[in-house]
Amino acid sequence: MASWRSLLKSEDWMSLWLGLFIFALSMGLLAGIDMLGWAVKTNVWTSFTQIVEPVSKGYAGLGGLGSLLLTFLFLLVIMTVAARGLEANVRRFAAGFVVIFAASYLCWVAGHFAYVAATPDKLDKLGISWSLNLTGEAGYILALLAGLVVGNFLPRTASRIAEATKPELYIKTAIVIMGAGLGVKAVEALSLASAVLFRGLCAIVEAYLIYWAVVYLVARKYFGFSREWAAPLASGISICGVSAAIATGGAIRARPVVPIMVSSLVVIFAVVELLLLPFAAQVFLYKEPMVAGAWMGLAVKTDGAAVASGAITDSLVRAKALAVMGVEWKEGWILMATTTVKVFIDVFIGVWAFILAILWCTVIERRPGEKVRVGEIWERFPKFVLGYVGTFAATLALCLAFPHLVAAAKTASGEANVFRHLFFAMTFFTIGVVSNFRKLWEEGIGRLAAIYAICLFGFIIWVGLLISWIFFHGVTPPVVGG
Repeated sequence: MASWRSLLKSEDWMSLWLGLFIFALSMGLLAGIDMLGWAVKTNVWTSFTQIVEPVSKGYAGLGGLGSLLLTFLFLLVIMTVAARGLEANVRRFAAGFVVIFAASYLCWVAGHFAYVAATPDKLDKLGISWSLNLTGEAGYILALLAGLVVGNFLPRTASRIAEATKPELYIKTAIVIMGAGLGVKAVEALSLASAVLFRGLCAIVEAYLIYWAVVYLVARKYFGFSREWAAPLASGISICGVSAAIATGGAIRARPVVPIMVSSLVVIFAVVELLLLPFAAQVFLYKEPMVAGAWMGLAVKTDGAAVASGAITDSLVRAKALAVMGVEWKEGWILMATTTVKVFIDVFIGVWAFILAILWCTVIERRPGEKVRVGEIWERFPKFVLGYVGTFAATLALCLAFPHLVAAAKTASGEANVFRHLFFAMTFFTIGVVSNFRKLWEEGIGRLAAIYAICLFGFIIWVGLLISWIFFHGVTPPVVGG
């Protein structure tokens, strides 16, 4: 068994401490102390003056550039301290991190250009007539593409920033931070229709018990992938994309390249779904609005793309219902169905990582006659999931015990999410840097993409639609003026 000293120096542990540190700073708002309000907020923009601003109006005096500089310096300091703890070369790490942050943030900004990112419900406000409707998550795709260029065509640059090219450290830190936002969303959902909550919980449990098993079977039996590949792929396609793939990879001790490759595919396919599914819902489900909303939550595999799909669907379906049936439903309820289902899915990540850690120890990799130690399960369990569950549970408990803190907690999670988005952007840039096309092809990324496409469009979307219909058929939002 590894010593506690070595465990505390692993990226798994370090991501836990980094995420909890940022979470703790954000929670200062609950005591009236805004310690992260200076962080940079990146807006959907049409002119350069709109791009950046402090996330809190209380720090408006800093201006956008001042906020960006402080955010960069803060991340540089804490990540350099983390590098020292991980016994990396601190000087080379710091130099590499400067390049990674700059490249990732430029991609994140480019992804927020209005003609790329704006969803249909935001076009009038931005004064534009069209957009690719990709949301700001287009920045992740651009970061991935930029990283691929560096990794495959600029080997000297890739070598120089190698010390700071740590996609798993960045993504695991982001997942810890994500828990707090989910806690607030769960509290807000509790104040809404209990029937929708119950139906949403039932829907995700039923859907993912089907999804995971079938994807795993297809990957193993028909494409010949090992368990190491099949499990993260099944989690990535069926649960919640990037976060689930990373958590599963940690639980079964997969090589880092496995969840990294799955994560790349998740983002690409989520954008495809975002472009297609809301318009399909408008055509076929305008009489079943809550089915349409739940379907977005069950089918679209990243948080941002799922919520954006729900927002687009909310707008499109209500407009179609008004035009065809003369019924005007209240805004937000369709999106609420999407968000509720998605929150339950995200919570499921921690549960599933724990189940898989036990399963791999006691069944999959257990030798005949060998006794499974509790310590072995603990060693396999991805420690950053503890942070994810902890930030979720702490925020949920505080808000339930002290309802007057919900608004402050929501603002706090919004400030912490600034860093979650930045860590995600750096994750995808560094994924690209470490992804050599030739090696990826040898590892089987072509076959992985084939499985993803077959499973997603072959049955996951349709099973998600069926389950959404079973649990939400006949449920409609309140009527305006009703």
